[in-house]
Amino acid sequence: MKKLITGLHKFQSQVFPEKKLFFKNLAKEQNPEVLFITCSDSRINPNLLTSTEPGDLFIIRNAGNIIPKERIASGEWATIEFAVFCLGIQHIVICGHSHCGAMEVVLDRSKIQQSTPLLEAWIESHVGPTLQLVQENYSDLNEQQLLDIVIQENVLRQIENIKGHPGINEKLEQKKLFIYAWIYKIDTGEILSYDFHEGQFSPIKKLV
Repeated sequence: MKKLITGLHKFQSQVFPEKKLFFKNLAKEQNPEVLFITCSDSRINPNLLTSTEPGDLFIIRNAGNIIPKERIASGEWATIEFAVFCLGIQHIVICGHSHCGAMEVVLDRSKIQQSTPLLEAWIESHVGPTLQLVQENYSDLNEQQLLDIVIQENVLRQIENIKGHPGINEKLEQKKLFIYAWIYKIDTGEILSYDFHEGQFSPIKKLV
């Protein structure tokens, strides 16, 4: 907590005064262009990864960057609807990452602690189909390769879940909304993006 409080005072005494006008304007409204869905993992910082400022990203975070398939009154679905239909966001990024603890649990249930039954239920409910797909199609891979595949397939599964929302799917078909699948590699800083035409993840090309 000492680190947090020290950082808070630095923000109030140095950062905020230098950007006072920026924050004054930001307080009037928010107008983000991107909904960024990622893991709660402490090693992921969406604004740092994308070199963006407060107000640029609308963010959902949870264990495993998961969007429930069932459209229920959950924090994830409420946030998605608010982002798309109230804020008018036109881009959705789902960003998984390497060394994901939630995905490691998918492959090795022994890593689940007895004190975390809700975590086990969360993983079982939402990543079970992805695990089945991987087991049926990638049984010849080693442990690290399987983890990489599960991370990738999990991100793609969330896209399908989001498309299950009729209003959102309509916007996607009308080209009024665009969705992206990313994988962040913590140890290299690399970001991979899924090419829906090629059917594979590859490094994001620089825009010119």
